[in-house]
Amino acid sequence: MMETPLLLTSFLKRAERYFPHKLIISRTSPETIHRITYKEYVKRTHKLAAALTKLGMKKGTKVGSFAWNHHRHLEAYFAVPCAGAILHMVNIRLSPEHIIYVINHAEDEILLIDGDLFPLLSKAIPYLKTVKHIVVMQDNMEVPESTFPNVYSYEKLLAEADDNFAFPEDLDENSPAGMCYTSATTGMPKGVVYSHRGLVLHSLALGLSDSMGIREKDVIMPIVPMFHVNAWGMPFAAVNYGSTQVLPGPMFTPSLLLDLIEQEKVTVTAGVPTIWLGVAQEQEKNPRDLSSLRSVVCGGSASPKGLIKTFEDKFNVPFVVGYGMTETTPIVSLSTYTSEMEDWTREQKLDIRATQGLPVSLLDTEVVNEAGEVPWDGQTMGELRIRGPWIADEYYKDERTVEAFKDGWLYTGDIAVVTPEGYIKITDRTKDLIKSGGEWISSVDLENALMTHEAVFEAAVIAIPHEKWQERPLACVVLKEGKDATKEELISFLEGQFAKWWLPDDVVFINEIPKTSVGKFLKAKLREDLKDYQVII
Repeated sequence: MMETPLLLTSFLKRAERYFPHKLIISRTSPETIHRITYKEYVKRTHKLAAALTKLGMKKGTKVGSFAWNHHRHLEAYFAVPCAGAILHMVNIRLSPEHIIYVINHAEDEILLIDGDLFPLLSKAIPYLKTVKHIVVMQDNMEVPESTFPNVYSYEKLLAEADDNFAFPEDLDENSPAGMCYTSATTGMPKGVVYSHRGLVLHSLALGLSDSMGIREKDVIMPIVPMFHVNAWGMPFAAVNYGSTQVLPGPMFTPSLLLDLIEQEKVTVTAGVPTIWLGVAQEQEKNPRDLSSLRSVVCGGSASPKGLIKTFEDKFNVPFVVGYGMTETTPIVSLSTYTSEMEDWTREQKLDIRATQGLPVSLLDTEVVNEAGEVPWDGQTMGELRIRGPWIADEYYKDERTVEAFKDGWLYTGDIAVVTPEGYIKITDRTKDLIKSGGEWISSVDLENALMTHEAVFEAAVIAIPHEKWQERPLACVVLKEGKDATKEELISFLEGQFAKWWLPDDVVFINEIPKTSVGKFLKAKLREDLKDYQVII
């Protein structure tokens, strides 16, 4: 067999050769949408690599991006790694302290920053130790005022760049191509490096029919940010398959997303549950034509069964739950159906949809506890561990590697059960499990049940200390606008679904659940805010 290296450069060549007229539809401001062909996109990508090389980028150089989902960010997705450098996608929603940390820790030398985000980063610039050049990405060639000496216009650099820049042909498929940092609910974020080989294999997996099934005829809209775990790999895969891409840009709203789906005939889109909760509310108030959609993919945290039911039964849109992490590139599993489920009842199918799904081909997953691998009974809990060709094997220059990577496995910190069909169902994070009287209670199961109540918009369940039982569950609930519910009503609603000792001791009604930079419930903040809470009997 030929030893052909698996490189992202092959994706660019394929897009240019076979799909030159397919479009990238890129929203860069509320008033501006660009329609760029793949032929033009590949040309601009080569010019960006030429411009950055002229600024000093070479093999191994870290180039940070601080940007929304748009065509310039997509150009960086390929220009940087195809030139042998490493694209570090900086999460713009991290705290200023964490942003400074990750840029310094990664040792970024060049930063690509959206013009509208420049003020957000400007106060951090004096604390950045390795950055030599800042390139501002916006539609015009202006650059903001700054005391930093080397600030350039992205479009001006491209206008002056070499048209004939050639990517090196001696890249190693195992060489680093990109990196992201975890969103860190405790401690500093941890860096994960992605290789060309891992990204290529991950992209191919996204094209499998039992995965996302991405193909040339699709119109792909990643709502998950391009600064978070490669936008779940969708931009890489879409370039390879020649899919039309819709990139929603800055400060989007549920209304805008629905408009884009309707106008551009989007077929596949992906985002976190908080996005889809907002989209569902808007769709119920002001319906759009969603008939083009063949799949909504939801990940990042558990999806309430009520949300799945809304999309599938009210909107007639398949709603697929996925699972992944920064450390896994990220796709690990998806809740697609197998043939044996064709005759299942609607409720049985909903139960499967609400799991994190069946592992994707080429990955090994196990749920283990002190007794070894757990039985596939849907009840016995253990920690999920994963290994495979796009799974990280360490954190970048971080001693916490030894906590998560053991014996060739990534230990995820997620507590799960496995259904008799082999589907993974996350029941909690190790730090969020509630231990009451020596027995484990899943906060996720309680949350999902609460969010099926017609009055509940969001719900998070946390542990509060208890003198007798060690810990007891406390439900924190956000009601839908114009809806009412009492503590007694919600706890009664849970009765019959769970053992009595699982039921929350109390319900706290709040205006908003704190969230991480990527939309997950920030239970550490809730626990801190409610650490002195006393249950009222």
